[in-house]
Amino acid sequence: MLLEVRNLHVSHGDAPALWEVSLDVAAGQIVAVVGPNGAGKSTLINTIAGILRAREGQIRIDGTDIAKVPSHRVCEHGIAIVPEGRRLFTHMTVLDNLQLGSWRADARGSGEGSLERVFSLFPILSERRHQIAGSMSGGQQQMVAIGRALMSRPRLLLMDEPSLGLSPAVVEDMFRIIRTINERGVAVLLVEQNIHKALEMALHAYVIEQGRIVASGKPDTLLGNPRIREAYLGV
Repeated sequence: MLLEVRNLHVSHGDAPALWEVSLDVAAGQIVAVVGPNGAGKSTLINTIAGILRAREGQIRIDGTDIAKVPSHRVCEHGIAIVPEGRRLFTHMTVLDNLQLGSWRADARGSGEGSLERVFSLFPILSERRHQIAGSMSGGQQQMVAIGRALMSRPRLLLMDEPSLGLSPAVVEDMFRIIRTINERGVAVLLVEQNIHKALEMALHAYVIEQGRIVASGKPDTLLGNPRIREAYLGV
């Protein structure tokens, strides 16, 4: 198993945010985490990425527990994150933002090849490589954020609300690109407000509510459960 999360407990100060959360992502899978706003989805993603610290529990990559690994070393285990809100360096160029993603030692030597792969996914970024990132549209900025993450040559891509704030047409393109990334061998753990799109793409899904995993299984099974549909998926 590529990623194994076991009995994860996370708090924001004294306020518990996640309780006994466990999930798996196998190599090459797309796994979705869905649930209402404030359920703990972003907290989960940020804890796996090392941005937040777990109070208890394990986060294992290929069997190695990285829960206590310093934040800046998590990427060395083949993990990259596309954070909610993109978090670009908006006063820097597209190219500068992308190249920051290849700072990891294992990725640095293949930066040019990684850059060409990103440009093959997002031709518009090749055309606008010298444009200031903050001057681009929301959809184009999301492309930069995804491209930056891919520059580190991850095995596991964590995606936090990639369709947030995008037009319907751009959302369709975004999910098509996520599928292509996965077909190129990158596992994806997807937190997404567009529940139907997320479940349409995923091989397996987890429903989180008030910091706990309350259901998991094949997307079709979850969508076919009336209680889950009404209580957790809002449909």
